[in-house]
Amino acid sequence: MRLMPRSRRPSKQFLMLLDALAAPSQHGHHGYELMKRTGLQSGTLYPLLMRMAEQGLVEAEWREPVQLGRPARHAYQLTAAGVALARNVAEAGAAQAPLQEALA
Repeated sequence: MRLMPRSRRPSKQFLMLLDALAAPSQHGHHGYELMKRTGLQSGTLYPLLMRMAEQGLVEAEWREPVQLGRPARHAYQLTAAGVALARNVAEAGAAQAPLQEALA
């Protein structure tokens, strides 16, 4: 018997993080900024970022500090696949919004 791959809906946390990563940024997004923007705790945020990187949706790069004496840190950016997913999610949400408003 062959098992079919499970297709799960993205979690609320995943969608919040995807939305935050889709926001414009000149230097990539840093973990602390993403925590403030999404309200996610580090124990949720970083595993999500690692999973998204494994899925090819996010790339992480070490960046040298802007200020002298500060440590280097990761900057996260959506890949082309991540941007496409964010766009699809945004379009699907926009398509569902009028229906949800009509049902309210």
